[in-house]
Amino acid sequence: MSTTTEILAHHWAFALFVIIAVGLCGFMLLCGFLLGGRARARAKNVPYESGIDAVGSARMRLSAKFYLVAMFFVIFDVEALYVYAWAVSIRESGWLGFIEAAIFILVLLAGLVYLVRIGALDWTPTRSKRQVIKSDFPVNTTNTHPQ
Repeated sequence: MSTTTEILAHHWAFALFVIIAVGLCGFMLLCGFLLGGRARARAKNVPYESGIDAVGSARMRLSAKFYLVAMFFVIFDVEALYVYAWAVSIRESGWLGFIEAAIFILVLLAGLVYLVRIGALDWTPTRSKRQVIKSDFPVNTTNTHPQ
């Protein structure tokens, strides 16, 4: 018996699954092509969402801070998955795993502190920040109004 026949005999169920899956995908694509609409009209290719016609352009300019915050979210979210995986396997990883996770979390915290210090998470424009006025005179905060 040849090696190809032996491999096919050993993995016949997987080969049958792949053949059926590819055949089903091809059948659905062919049916969509044959049964699909062929109408061409001016409004056919206009975007239509939630019952509202599109107004204006979809190419809206956004601040780069939106993308920056999205990247921060993805980075810290993925790292939260690593911490969760560590928490699930804490008994198997032992003290060495605890030290590695602590170093990992400290690096994350250092990155977060760095982002806060450079102002990457500061959304307030500089023109609308409150200015703190320092006075040479002490401010009396007690209630000393005469009655």
